[in-house]
Amino acid sequence: MFNLILFGPPGSGKGTQSEKLIAKYGLNHLSTGDLLRSEIAAKTPLGLEAKNIMDKGQLVPDEVVIGMISSALDANPTAKGFLFDGFPRTGAQAQALDNLLELKEASINVMLALDVSEKELVKRLLKRGETSGRSDDTNEHVIRARITEYHNKTAIVAEYYRQFNKVVLIKGEGSVDDIFAALSKEIDERNKE
Repeated sequence: MFNLILFGPPGSGKGTQSEKLIAKYGLNHLSTGDLLRSEIAAKTPLGLEAKNIMDKGQLVPDEVVIGMISSALDANPTAKGFLFDGFPRTGAQAQALDNLLELKEASINVMLALDVSEKELVKRLLKRGETSGRSDDTNEHVIRARITEYHNKTAIVAEYYRQFNKVVLIKGEGSVDDIFAALSKEIDERNKE
């Protein structure tokens, strides 16, 4: 089983690259946002607990999210692997994810981080804001705050995985195909091991 975390700030191209990687490698896309919505819609015990917490305006605790990830892993026993999107976001979540995967005799193989300059991110997000309908893509001040928040939080996660030599920075500027080729090269090298 091959498991990877795809990281990148808003506007780095994660969504585009995730789709291509999932198609090429047959990975299951594991988005914590999608998992939360799915569990809530299915009215599972974890979903009901999450909804109750969210309705109070609170963040869903790590143990609830880990429980949902565990359920998703168990529901896909024949998966070739998983692409983790939006999780982990903190050092504690990274540790909890590693502990969960270890129980399932699996691990994170690599954390691929798309590296894009702030100037390019702002340009991309403002352009996306012209058509996306997302208000947070139309205000440069908000965009820069989101980028700062991303860097503040993910630096900790990258440090966690760096101690295991699992972090690879990928230049996230250039053509979609060139970036995809760089991501694929890193996956192929680790898939051989």
